[in-house]
Amino acid sequence: MSAAGAGPFPHAVVADTAPPVERSEEVLTESALAFLGELHRRFAPRRAGLLARRKERREEIARTGTLDFLPDTAHIREGDWRVADAPAALDDRRVEITGPTDRKMTINALNSGAKVWLADFEDASAPTWENVVGGQINLIDAFERRIDFTSPEGKSYALGDEAALATVVVRPRGWHLDERHLTVDGEPVPGALVDFGLYFFHNAHRLLAKGKGPYFYLPKTESHLEARLWNDVFVFAQDHVGVGQGTIRATVLIETITAAFEMEEILHELRDHASGLNAGRWDYLFSIVKNFRDAGERFVLPDRNAVTMTAPFMRAYTELLVRTCHKRGAHAIGGMAAFIPSRRDAEVNAVAFEKVKADKDREAGDGFDGSWVAHPDLVPIARASFDAVLGDRPNQKERLREDVHVTAAELLAVDSLEARPTYEGLRNAVQVGTRYIEAWLRGLGAVAIFNLMEDAATAEISRSQIWQWVNAGVVFADNGEKATAELVRAVAGRELAAIRAEAGEEAFSAGRWQQAHDLLLKTALDETYVDFLTLPAYELLR
Repeated sequence: MSAAGAGPFPHAVVADTAPPVERSEEVLTESALAFLGELHRRFAPRRAGLLARRKERREEIARTGTLDFLPDTAHIREGDWRVADAPAALDDRRVEITGPTDRKMTINALNSGAKVWLADFEDASAPTWENVVGGQINLIDAFERRIDFTSPEGKSYALGDEAALATVVVRPRGWHLDERHLTVDGEPVPGALVDFGLYFFHNAHRLLAKGKGPYFYLPKTESHLEARLWNDVFVFAQDHVGVGQGTIRATVLIETITAAFEMEEILHELRDHASGLNAGRWDYLFSIVKNFRDAGERFVLPDRNAVTMTAPFMRAYTELLVRTCHKRGAHAIGGMAAFIPSRRDAEVNAVAFEKVKADKDREAGDGFDGSWVAHPDLVPIARASFDAVLGDRPNQKERLREDVHVTAAELLAVDSLEARPTYEGLRNAVQVGTRYIEAWLRGLGAVAIFNLMEDAATAEISRSQIWQWVNAGVVFADNGEKATAELVRAVAGRELAAIRAEAGEEAFSAGRWQQAHDLLLKTALDETYVDFLTLPAYELLR
């Protein structure tokens, strides 16, 4: 399965080890592979340099124990500029649903009643070759209205009326991930360029004909220089396929602590292509732990579920995001409501729905223009919260939030939380981390665990908190035990045995449970902290 280079553009080459994917030839065309090859040749070296810069910055944080707004870019923060006006299809974003690009999810998300579907090739998708290529096929089929799906139980799914379908915003993989099944000159192509390139190349003109466009969510951004790289990719890509500059629109996830200090600079770099910023909650906490993991007790986070969006440092982050976006004419999109309704427990649903409503009421009241949900049943709840504030207006960007003044110290005030880590929090991190990693290794990136839709950020914060608690010698608030590697291994062993008993020997053996257990412990307990769990996990992905 390979394509030879020809003409002015180098071709990406499909590795001989790539498993066959039905209809892959419709996506991996000679011209598409040539486009990917040129993207790689032009931009992969800069990407490598920026990944090296991440390590240098992390070393600086470890040395200083702090972060601050950049003095060299003060003129951007003080300047008078705005991002491009939003296209009509992205002006009203009051509810956005997220999920992977499998066939059933594609149909359900587009039909969900949400204004936007985040079609996810990143944290909600395990990057098997089938998922990478098949997701592109599903999106093309959806735009051509030739997509349907029948479940094993015989239930049929089909698209509804075109005018009611959600606008698609694709999230490619982060800059740190490679795609081993595509190479140029023997080097793997960055997964971000694969996901972006294939979608844009095949759909830019198709989407424009529908009155929409190629829209993207940019994940894991750590600096405005990474946003600048994306902007240069966009400029080249638009020229290459013959669409106008500014056709592409990008929303950047502010899900790293370093990016929180560069929100204005990120928007400025992308200003002709920018459509907003999003508050990515779980990855944001993961980033805090990762960057300040050895900075002392004041950066030790309590249990994941104890860190709510009302925590002072999380309020500082979200309020600064709204203030920044509206100051520059961009949309501010709120965080995820990850609850998955139970078909058997109405009481569980009622309690969770109240929490979702309170969360979305707070976001709408704070000035956000929309927010995320993980399940279609949550769309009406989130929409009601934003309808109550917006009415017939598409957004509330006129709310400038000039009352907001956030300092560096407020963004870093993790020690403002009174909650402390608990043994039950450790147990939950082991349970959820193991269950998520096992599903990911089987090719599932969005997994319902304990009535929550979890993605890769879940596993990242689970193993990172374990690493931090052990290395900080935390004493758990609920039972007085000290966090040690031995205790973590004992808890993980008990949880694995419980899963084996729950699943039965045959189902347990058919899964990837032992590998998941081993990988969680390795990334949570190794002295050398690995930047992303998905890097060693990708080596185990079939």
